[in-house]
Amino acid sequence: MADDDRDTIKRDFDEAVNMSASELQEWLDTDESQSVGQKSGGSGESTGHESGRRIVEILRKKKGDLTDDDLAHMKKVHGYVQRHLAQEPAKEDVEGSRWRYSLMNWGHDPLKKK
Repeated sequence: MADDDRDTIKRDFDEAVNMSASELQEWLDTDESQSVGQKSGGSGESTGHESGRRIVEILRKKKGDLTDDDLAHMKKVHGYVQRHLAQEPAKEDVEGSRWRYSLMNWGHDPLKKK
């Protein structure tokens, strides 16, 4: 992968993910985190929760240690966060919403200022 592509993916990921590795790990350990998201294949873990665990691993890596698989997941995260932000509920308590909880599983807290 070209360095320019890697830099763009990293920049987009950093824009989308506004939680630190420790904040995200702490969130993933909550019941609220585990209560949202689509579960596939009979697994007890949602897609977003699984993604969150992967994001924690990525956040703990140095830029030079990122693999092509990491970069592909980083692109996926950016796309998910952008799509999900566009679906913000109009008249709902965002703080305790499933919408926010789902975004947080993907490393983005919409109430947090970066």
